[in-house]
Amino acid sequence: MVIFQKIFAIIVGSFILGIGINGFIVPHHLLDGGIIGIGLIIHYYYSFPTGLSMIVLSIPLYIIAWYFNRKYFFYSIHGLIVSSLLIDILSFMRSQFELGILPSAIIGGMLVGTGIGLMLRYETSTGGTDLVAQMLSKVFSLNVGILIFLIDGLVILSGLKIVGLEKFMYSFITIIFVGLMTSLTVRKADA
Repeated sequence: MVIFQKIFAIIVGSFILGIGINGFIVPHHLLDGGIIGIGLIIHYYYSFPTGLSMIVLSIPLYIIAWYFNRKYFFYSIHGLIVSSLLIDILSFMRSQFELGILPSAIIGGMLVGTGIGLMLRYETSTGGTDLVAQMLSKVFSLNVGILIFLIDGLVILSGLKIVGLEKFMYSFITIIFVGLMTSLTVRKADA
């Protein structure tokens, strides 16, 4: 039964994540944090597929997870592959919603946070910095959503030059909602 819950969380969480990225974040050239954010920076700069970038960028983190905590390696490798594929497959959604930048930043952040939180709730993830945050949250007893928020802030700060100050500010709003929704989604499992 647990394996089916993980599969469900990976598929549904990745689908929600893909809609958030493609339907709301990419159309306004906003950033998310973590490996997704770095993948978006690469996409905006080089037009390289975001999901494929995520896989390539996650390889060193998975090597670390293999040596230090294989449970996280095995629990998140499927989430990385499925979420990366769905982000690239759902790229057609980039022209589906015609919302302003502020509602897109909020809705995109809420969807991404819900997708990530759903996977983390069932001890799987998209890998990347979510994997790092998940491992650190167990070691230091910190909320995984807060850790993701801090990492995400560093990533969008590194993308400031690419997106500009205005979109940086909206990207910051996005990661606030990613962290909030991740925390709320994971917390419901803890309650």
